[in-house]
Amino acid sequence: MAKVKFFIEQSWLLIVSAIGFGLLLALTSTALGPRIEQNRIDKLNHLAGGLLPQAEHFVPLEPAVEIRSPQGKPQQVEAYKAVKGEQVVGWTFNLIGSGFADKIALVVGVDRDFTELAGYDVLSSNETPGFGDKIKYAYYRKQFVGAPATGLKLASTGDDKVIDEEIVAISGATVSSEAVFRTIDHAMTQIREALVERGLVPKAEPGGPAPSAPGRTEPDGTEGLLNESLDMLRQKLEGQG
Repeated sequence: MAKVKFFIEQSWLLIVSAIGFGLLLALTSTALGPRIEQNRIDKLNHLAGGLLPQAEHFVPLEPAVEIRSPQGKPQQVEAYKAVKGEQVVGWTFNLIGSGFADKIALVVGVDRDFTELAGYDVLSSNETPGFGDKIKYAYYRKQFVGAPATGLKLASTGDDKVIDEEIVAISGATVSSEAVFRTIDHAMTQIREALVERGLVPKAEPGGPAPSAPGRTEPDGTEGLLNESLDMLRQKLEGQG
């Protein structure tokens, strides 16, 4: 009987502690929630401003743009109108894709007429340091600045200094760089169509895609994963040597 009484006393202590801890978390979330959201907005504005420096502020587009994920599921995209005075100078979008290690959150910018990319920046990423996080490096990101907003192609080899519809994947970070490419490429056509339907951007000019640049080859997803894993193993072995 004493054991049962002891068990009940200890159970109530755990229950009360759990309730108290839950209330503390709720109060903390309530107190810090607005600040966390404001920090997120500030970071978004900072990254968007780096892509479209001529913009004075960014106005959320409502309702949000809806696209289909690669799996065919509805997905809401945060979209912003980049404004200078009373003029629209471009658009930015928050996109989320699957990287090598985890989700990759991107801020992508385009010009006013949705014809050229202004580039992208990484809002959040947990990609492997020294490998997948190369998607943050300027030499990869610069390939997107001035590239066509739609109709991009991915190449495993080529001149990454040439700005055209072909994006050269990062050697040693093929999976992560492919993830960035596919996240942007998959969303841009759908977003453009949505903005055209709303009368916010002009319709695309008729015409087929530009021919591929010579000397570039399309990467294979399995090959990219193998190359990235081998590069990680090679660097680890060199560090032990």
